[in-house]
Amino acid sequence: MQDLDRDIYDLYAEYEDEEVEDHLPVSPSCLLLSHTKHFTLNINVGGTLYHLPFTLALRYPKTRIGRLATSTDHNRKLDLCDDYIVHNNEFFFDRDPQIFHNIFNFYKTGVLWIKDELCPCSFLEEINYWGVRIKNSQRCCRISFEERQDELNEQLKIQKQLLAEVESEETEAMFYGMLYSSLRRRIWHLMEKPFSSIPAKVMGVASSMFVLVSLVAMTLNTVDEMQYKLSGRFYGEYVETFCIAFFTMEYLLRLVSTPDLKLFGRSVLNTVDLIAILPHYLQMILECFEDEDLHPSPGDIETVGRVGKVGQVLRIMRLMRIFRILKLARHSTGLRAFGFTLRQCYQQVGCLLLFIGMGIFMFSAMVYTVEHDVHNTNFTSIPQAWWWAAVSISTVGYGDMLPETNLGRVFAFACIAFGIILNGMPISVLYNKFSDYYTKLKSHEYTAVSRARGKLQFARRAAKKFTDYYDDVALPKEQ
Repeated sequence: MQDLDRDIYDLYAEYEDEEVEDHLPVSPSCLLLSHTKHFTLNINVGGTLYHLPFTLALRYPKTRIGRLATSTDHNRKLDLCDDYIVHNNEFFFDRDPQIFHNIFNFYKTGVLWIKDELCPCSFLEEINYWGVRIKNSQRCCRISFEERQDELNEQLKIQKQLLAEVESEETEAMFYGMLYSSLRRRIWHLMEKPFSSIPAKVMGVASSMFVLVSLVAMTLNTVDEMQYKLSGRFYGEYVETFCIAFFTMEYLLRLVSTPDLKLFGRSVLNTVDLIAILPHYLQMILECFEDEDLHPSPGDIETVGRVGKVGQVLRIMRLMRIFRILKLARHSTGLRAFGFTLRQCYQQVGCLLLFIGMGIFMFSAMVYTVEHDVHNTNFTSIPQAWWWAAVSISTVGYGDMLPETNLGRVFAFACIAFGIILNGMPISVLYNKFSDYYTKLKSHEYTAVSRARGKLQFARRAAKKFTDYYDDVALPKEQ
């Protein structure tokens, strides 16, 4: 992976500044005289024998084969190869013969050809071993190689991020040497690994159930027919308070048991948990201020204004309770795959929003130009026309604003057609990426769960207990 991150045009540049230990003779003929019996190099690569003339090897003296040909020290030659067969005068290399075939053709033709079916990582490793630089290849090969290398790097990056989505960054080794390490490890397993034990599984199910109950209570609390009061508060508020107490306990247990506070703070799921419980406590604080100023004096304008602002902030705090549904992402692979897709495709989503914004501004200005002189028109300004352009580009079409002139209708048709084309372009890309990420994430999650499950096999253990119980009951009857 370190080789993949480097610039392929500067790869192995260190050989240019490296001095050859055994200096070259004055002419190739002098070197050939020192090998009166052998004018070719016999190279055995992975069982495949190649015969390379000395004259071809001398063209590239800084490569491994070139140094083997120019070296006069036998020990130096043995260092350059893996083994030497004296009887056949063969230099043996335990390398990939398929890739060396390209290296052999490079010595013969002077051009390094790169096949598309070769793995970029393996190819870079092999040419690094043989000392051949990729700049000796043709431009078409380099372009194709760069594309496959970038694709491989992207796949490896996504693979690493997908594994991080499934596996917790905190490992058990981080607990060693910490205060109350065994207790904190048990709490961490209880909260972060639902398949590590039966209590952990129960905790995971209870967390999901409390999220659903809190959402149902928050929803039913807005229905007038179901707003029953107890001691001045609605029943739904008591249910929400109980759920928030559970969420708070859950968050505090994770906070206390984590071995690394920085990793805990950077976690998106932990941030979602904090956002889910924070608005409730802020609402309680604001309600206290609202109760204090509930009966302001009629002439105290400042107090009345303060009460109005507190009420507005209180409404915002109540609205933020809907983010509680994001807690389901901790237990839903689909939601995590959707969020992961948005993070990976933020450039495409950003371009889509940019094009939508440009279309809204352009078509709103065009329609305003031809419609603002019409009697009782709704297109009184360009900002007023933004709403019409946004609705038309999204192909929703509320019909609350519509052009009345023929030219305005032409512009409206162009806006709708632009919206159809614009909305249709990223759908296939986003869906394919989401489907691919969801499949991979589900596969990694299944592997991680199977590894973490250990001996916790509910169905198998239940079947075994049932069989043992049946044997115990049937055995006395037979006796």
